Amino acid sequence: MTINQNGLFVEPDRGRSYYLGQDLYTFKAIGEETGEAYALCELIVAPGGGTPPHRHSRENESFYVQDGEIEFQLGDRTLVATPGTFLYSPKGQLHRFTNTTSVPAKLLVWVTPAGFEKFIAEVGKAVNGQITSAPPLSSEDFDKILTISSKYGIEIIPPPPEQ
Repeated sequence: MTINQNGLFVEPDRGRSYYLGQDLYTFKAIGEETGEAYALCELIVAPGGGTPPHRHSRENESFYVQDGEIEFQLGDRTLVATPGTFLYSPKGQLHRFTNTTSVPAKLLVWVTPAGFEKFIAEVGKAVNGQITSAPPLSSEDFDKILTISSKYGIEIIPPPPEQ
């Protein structure tokens, strides 16, 4: 493991980008560059996008809302976050977020220590070139996420079966 002793400089619209469903994750810093201390991601959450309820057994996760409005669940609390809001979810806490509006939302996601970025790289679809919209998650995509998540210490709570 090497840490970039010259620091990092990542210009706007640069970084490693992946679609997970219609949400765009762009990593500005990954563990390889931070001595595995943290990863930082810019996340654009599509209308109706977000995550299912889940918990991390390895990472703490922090969120800073830059644009839009996101509904968060932290434990048993449901909160609405607007620009300038900061939220912290310690490892082990059940949490989720959803964009319940009709416009995209943008937030920064900081995970400590690093590692979460490897999960996104494995289950997401790498963006190679122009960033465009992506199709919604298929049932096969969701099954892949459920299968791979435990490898990264992530427990996803699947939605209840449809009646």
